[in-house]
Amino acid sequence: MRIAVVTSDVPFVEGGHRVIARALVRALKEAGHTADVVTTPQNRFGRQLSAYWATWLTDVQVAGDGGPVDRVVSLRFPSYAVRHPRQVVWLNHRMREYYDLWDDFSSGLGGKARLIEGVRRSTIHFLDGRLLHRRTVIAQSKTIQARLRRWGGIDSDVLYPPAPQRDYRCDDYNGSILVVGRLTKLKRVDLLIRAAAAAGGDWRVRIAGEGPERAALVALTRELDLEHRVVLLGELDEERLVHEYANCAAVYFGSRAEDYGLVTLEAFSSAKAVVTCTDSGGPAELVEDGVTGFVAEPDVDTVAGVLSRITEEARLAEKLGSAAAEVAAQHSWPAAVERLLAAC
Repeated sequence: MRIAVVTSDVPFVEGGHRVIARALVRALKEAGHTADVVTTPQNRFGRQLSAYWATWLTDVQVAGDGGPVDRVVSLRFPSYAVRHPRQVVWLNHRMREYYDLWDDFSSGLGGKARLIEGVRRSTIHFLDGRLLHRRTVIAQSKTIQARLRRWGGIDSDVLYPPAPQRDYRCDDYNGSILVVGRLTKLKRVDLLIRAAAAAGGDWRVRIAGEGPERAALVALTRELDLEHRVVLLGELDEERLVHEYANCAAVYFGSRAEDYGLVTLEAFSSAKAVVTCTDSGGPAELVEDGVTGFVAEPDVDTVAGVLSRITEEARLAEKLGSAAAEVAAQHSWPAAVERLLAAC
């Protein structure tokens, strides 16, 4: 079969949906299909409706050689606006500022701007409802599934994306805590840095990624006199990323209200435990507290306590990591491909 994996995008931002799209295309090809990524616009605030319209007009039923496209798997807003009779939406998320992040987003707006955005929000809710009620929807986490039900009464199943196809390994548990992801406020890397200061000791923090919070995190590290324990690594290529996973004691993924987060299964695939928070959404669904990591309250002392345990208690990181690897093995791309194509 010829299958289009459709996702939306904005320039110069590497989101998890891009990684999932590429991994799904690779898995489809390994299963014997012909597959490619089709990218539709997302657009900035104020131009979202034009992105929906452009996506609606995007032809994904016929390939460039004139042959038919047999199936479509769409991933996120507004990519699911494309028209195809055999489409499944493997939903990463809708426009979160108009859904679960509305209160945060709108609180900083003036009266006129809030009114305008409220109208746009209502319009997007209407369009998403019309589109998603007419498609087969599979959510990438129970958190996303709950949001679909809350905003729109949309039914869905759940299928967690497996970790991207890389040569994951475990080399050592060397006393460092790794963070992977775009540096934004929602990722709460500052909570980890403050926890490192509160815990004392000599365990280290290694931060892989870039983003708008980098300068603030550098300033916080200096303020807390932690330059000797906190290292910002910047963006890493796949080889270096696998190396960092392979050599840490555990991975911190304490985001607030994360949709899903590939980091959890990437860490598990490297036989590394994950420390997440009770309000972290997707990661907290996969981490079993005390078995494959810890699900901590999002406060400095609690996070400091569990990270100190992992880095100081003999063989605890290895024990948790071994259990995490068993969970990662339960999520495979061949099974995901079979499930998605059966739903089209």
